[in-house]
Amino acid sequence: MSTSSRLSGRVIAISIGAALGGFLFGFDSSVINGAVDALSGDFGLGTAVTGFVVASALLGSAVGAWFAGPLADRRGRIPVMLSASVLFLASALGSAFAADEIQLTLWRILGGIAVGLASVIAPAYIAEVAPSSHRGRLASLQQLAIVLGIFTALLSDQVFATTAGGASQELWFGMSAWRWMLLAEAVPAIIYGVAAMRLPESPRYLVSVGRLDEAQHVLEHYVGVEDAKGAVAAMDAADGEAERSLRDLRGPALGLQPIVWVGIVLAVLQQFVGINVIFYYSTTLWQAVGFDESQAFTTSTITSVTNIAVTLVAISLVDRIGRRALLLIGSVGMSVSLLTMTVAFANATVGTDGSVGLEGGWAMVAFLAANGFVVFFGASWGPVVWVMLSEMFPVRIRATALAVAAAAQWLANFAVTMTFPPLAEVSLTLAYGIYAAMAIVSFFFVRHWVQETKGKSLEEISGAVSAAS
Repeated sequence: MSTSSRLSGRVIAISIGAALGGFLFGFDSSVINGAVDALSGDFGLGTAVTGFVVASALLGSAVGAWFAGPLADRRGRIPVMLSASVLFLASALGSAFAADEIQLTLWRILGGIAVGLASVIAPAYIAEVAPSSHRGRLASLQQLAIVLGIFTALLSDQVFATTAGGASQELWFGMSAWRWMLLAEAVPAIIYGVAAMRLPESPRYLVSVGRLDEAQHVLEHYVGVEDAKGAVAAMDAADGEAERSLRDLRGPALGLQPIVWVGIVLAVLQQFVGINVIFYYSTTLWQAVGFDESQAFTTSTITSVTNIAVTLVAISLVDRIGRRALLLIGSVGMSVSLLTMTVAFANATVGTDGSVGLEGGWAMVAFLAANGFVVFFGASWGPVVWVMLSEMFPVRIRATALAVAAAAQWLANFAVTMTFPPLAEVSLTLAYGIYAAMAIVSFFFVRHWVQETKGKSLEEISGAVSAAS
């Protein structure tokens, strides 16, 4: 795809618009953080049920991700974004006014479906409109939006809790602060829907349904492609005429093409290192080791700000040093950080009531290691995995393969989220030891199986993958 030397402001704008789905992805995933203890107390929930309520959205996310690819190929990328915005809005309203844990769980599953749709469609859309020389940076906007959503959710949780004097305390109109935390998601959901209505359709989708003139207009007007007609012809030749389906993913490696397995394992390892334990349970975790509620909220917010800063670093590096190098560096850093957390919690004291305490400087060691983990994840595996998933698959199976990998990622996220509370009750040392082992595995997996995609057009990547298969 030949573009002018200067990155088009319009392509940046539409990439940001698509990445708003990532903002809601992050907001929805983390807004429950500050509400966990309060809603558990209000509904009288045990540890296992609380874990399921928190993790239930992830089941919906797996469903949404699974269907996002086929829907995007049949209906287009923009209709999927609009559907996600409507579901986000409905989930925010329903969760805020839920009468019991069953209703809350159902509304969170609905919101999870929206998250699953957004998690697939945003990186796919951005990869399809971005010029190859800037695709890594623009695709990384998805992760930047996610971490901004996480930060905004944690910050709004803290504001509501502080204003009310506690997450379980009444705030306005007879509603507890934790309900306002969940209701706040309605605002970005509406903004996302309005933005999606103003985005042009993906040129590759337009080519796939025979709307070649419209595709050429998008490439010229938004992306800045000099030879838009030639680019459309190349897309048309690479696209093929057969209708896409999950059958296209079939191959000799346990029923799937090898490249699909690489994408699935990348997505699963991104979750198995335990990053979302930090974002889902950090407030509860820091309270467990002796911080009060206000300090725990502040600590979680600091971690989120750190995540934003290092994501900006990743955006500046991903098109310079490449995807594979960033992943390898991140794996080493995550391994060291998680092993340090494992050692810190091995030196924790456990009270007669099961409470965990870190003494003699170990609380600060755990805090610094947790933030070190976030630094290395946020500068590598956080954004780069989404970049890789958006560009590593052949054109013909991209949306479908991305959907399958994203569904696997959400199931892995669900598994980690559900197992952390019982693991923590047994031993935080065990929990973080497992995550450290997964980080070590991630290094060797990338080293042996992941190929560099920096600077290559999507058609060139497709040709290389096809030749290797």
